[in-house]
Amino acid sequence: MAAPLLAAAPLLAGAAGTIAAAAYRAAGGGVAATAPAGTAAGAASQPESGGFGAALRRAVEGAVELGRSADVTTTAALLGQGSVTDVVLAVSAAELALQTAVAVRDRVVAAYQEVMRMPI
Repeated sequence: MAAPLLAAAPLLAGAAGTIAAAAYRAAGGGVAATAPAGTAAGAASQPESGGFGAALRRAVEGAVELGRSADVTTTAALLGQGSVTDVVLAVSAAELALQTAVAVRDRVVAAYQEVMRMPI
């Protein structure tokens, strides 16, 4: 199951794909050699300490930062200091990060509901 997930990681746009791949690797599920050279995920050859919770926290913080970056880029374009292309790329990356966060939330809620349905 890990091979298809890591093979699909480059298809994810920009930083959101890097964040998702780094979180997966930090949880102990991946090989560091699959990350692009020069990225923070590629530099960490060993899983970072803190476990899954810390990896999830870093992923959420990255998604929030992408949203803030999209806001700054949009504001700059409205003031005439940026291009429409930059705005579209920044908003697309923020949208992908939000969609990923919503998908993870939905899976966590579904798993919780499944556990609650189990007989004692």
